[in-house]
Amino acid sequence: MANALAQVATTGHRRCRFDRFQPVNIGPGANGNVAAQRDDLVVSRLHHRLALSRRPAVAAVSAPFGEDLESCLRSIERTVGDARRRGAGLVVFPEAALGGYVKEEYVDGAPRVAPAPVLRDREAVFARLAAIAGPTVICLGYAEAATDGRAYSSAACISGDGVLGHHRKVHIPPSEHGVFAPGAGFNAFDTPAGRVGMLLCYDKVFPEAARALALDGAEIVACMAAWPVCRTHPTRLIRNDRQVRHFNFIDITRAVENQVVWAAANHFGRHGRLRFPGQAKVVDPQGRVLARTGARAGLALARIDAGVAVRAARDELSHLSDRMPVAYGLSPAGSLA
Repeated sequence: MANALAQVATTGHRRCRFDRFQPVNIGPGANGNVAAQRDDLVVSRLHHRLALSRRPAVAAVSAPFGEDLESCLRSIERTVGDARRRGAGLVVFPEAALGGYVKEEYVDGAPRVAPAPVLRDREAVFARLAAIAGPTVICLGYAEAATDGRAYSSAACISGDGVLGHHRKVHIPPSEHGVFAPGAGFNAFDTPAGRVGMLLCYDKVFPEAARALALDGAEIVACMAAWPVCRTHPTRLIRNDRQVRHFNFIDITRAVENQVVWAAANHFGRHGRLRFPGQAKVVDPQGRVLARTGARAGLALARIDAGVAVRAARDELSHLSDRMPVAYGLSPAGSLA
């Protein structure tokens, strides 16, 4: 029985090895057949694994993305293909995945920041991304040259049906002053993977940003970053770096505060004077990190039905319903204005 069950297919990338089943003291059943009881337990575990394998998956990417747009698109295509084969319905890429992040050169004194590498021929690029995405939903960042003459750090959510959502980074860190203009707000939107809201990098530091998305019905927050290690006091070990600690703490905190599935993507490797630590992850509404890349390039993929997970968390204890907006100086409806 155990040897036959060992032939099952993989769940995600891990193989179910029931032929290595460890005996447990379950005692004889009503018929006194311990072997039959053990086989029943094995089958029960198999059914659990198979049920898990049928759940949709959410994936977040840690990878380098540079100035060569064609190279970025090929990398995105490979990653989406891999994630889709592993069951991903949503794949989240970093900020500036199309054409790379602004480059801070090595110069004496204050950092000199190059102009934003704005995306040219956006319609053609988005059409290609829609073809790459097909039935998969992808979120990714780029530098947008707007009709008002300003540049924005922006994100698009795209599937084979086209552009599903758009966001411009609202909170501009000091290193990007004079490079990007701030966006105007936050909104969630419906996708085949669930209702999604998007944040870009520094946006996630501000609790109001994620809360605005949760109040707008977001079940999944796709948080795309170009978040480096500390510029002023880098550490030898990435896990000890102050900015890395902040990045990871915030991901878990925002997921718990808002009871959402949190998918955090980030760049990896060196870019000019910056070093990006990866740390892509998927966090569930209970604050559990379901998958992470750590300090390396890769794909953090977790099987989770976002709608089911969010409802389960909020049915037990609803942070949004139990808010007291009047006490915070907000309107009774909960407006953040």
